[in-house]
Amino acid sequence: MEENIKRTNVNLFRAVNTKLSLEGINMMNPLQLAYVGDAVYELFVRTAILTEGSNVKSLHREATKYVKARAQAQSVHMLDEFLTDREKYFVKKGRNAKINSAPRNADLVDYKYATGFECLFGYLYLSGQEDRLLQLFDMVMKHHK
Repeated sequence: MEENIKRTNVNLFRAVNTKLSLEGINMMNPLQLAYVGDAVYELFVRTAILTEGSNVKSLHREATKYVKARAQAQSVHMLDEFLTDREKYFVKKGRNAKINSAPRNADLVDYKYATGFECLFGYLYLSGQEDRLLQLFDMVMKHHK
């Protein structure tokens, strides 16, 4: 008999840093939020595409389709009409952040929108909005299929 994994309402990784207040998260540098959002989104994608017996090389190739700057920029544009004003604020905050290095394999405009996308995911994750994060992620995955 197959056992299903039940979802709990505990943000395990957020629990490792309980010093962050909601006010502190709201005031955080957008590149810090994007830094966390990048990892969250990557983990979501890797988990979503994982199957038993998967070849790691093919998993990496598949994940790249979702996490590259162009794909993230397309995702944030697609999500725009579904975002709240607060969420749009974090996308804009991330998009307008001063970047100290030029992107190597991406168009600068795509890179900036991808940073906005990651900023949004970082904000939602750190502020404990897992249900909204999963809702947006589901929309992104359906858009890319």
